[in-house]
Amino acid sequence: MGRNLEPKCKQCRRLGEKLFLKGDRCSTAKCGMVKRNFAPGFHGPKGRKRLSDYGLQLAEKQKAKKFYNLMEKQFRDTFVIAQKKTGDAGKNFFRLLEMRLDNVVYRLGLAASRTQARQLVNHGHFTVNARKASTPSMTVKVGDVIAIKKSSEKSRFFRDGNQTKKAELPSWLNKEKDNSAKVLHEPNDSDLPQNFNVQMIIEHYSK
Repeated sequence: MGRNLEPKCKQCRRLGEKLFLKGDRCSTAKCGMVKRNFAPGFHGPKGRKRLSDYGLQLAEKQKAKKFYNLMEKQFRDTFVIAQKKTGDAGKNFFRLLEMRLDNVVYRLGLAASRTQARQLVNHGHFTVNARKASTPSMTVKVGDVIAIKKSSEKSRFFRDGNQTKKAELPSWLNKEKDNSAKVLHEPNDSDLPQNFNVQMIIEHYSK
């Protein structure tokens, strides 16, 4: 499985926007976008160059792809699936991204970042409907129950509360006291991220 090993702060600086790739650290003064709010490289401090229409579309696609911690093939394949569904392709696309298991774990506050959530899922720390789930790209469905595996509850990570506690729970998830959660419905329009220009991403992939 491919992984993006590029330094996370450089990814945000290159795109000129916080993507919260390092979890809580991104909300502190140690954030790379706070300390050096310019593109990485020798020419970075001189200002960002003006992008063409294609460059703007590409940058928007890259921003969303890195936000959800996906490689290009996974990201594009998800877009193709969204196009085949009835309704607005852009909204369908982000609903599919939101309902990935690794993103759900992050939204529940059980991981500090999507990168960490993906690793935890890969290591088999979660169950879906009481069955072990170790595929980050798994799409959860309405009625599914996501929980920490019983044996994993005793691990130092979950016992010591290393995961973030500040996550704002979206309306489509209901979290119980035992850290399990149920998918109530598909994400509403208001639950989808508002900081992306979906039309630019659609235009990029339509070329």
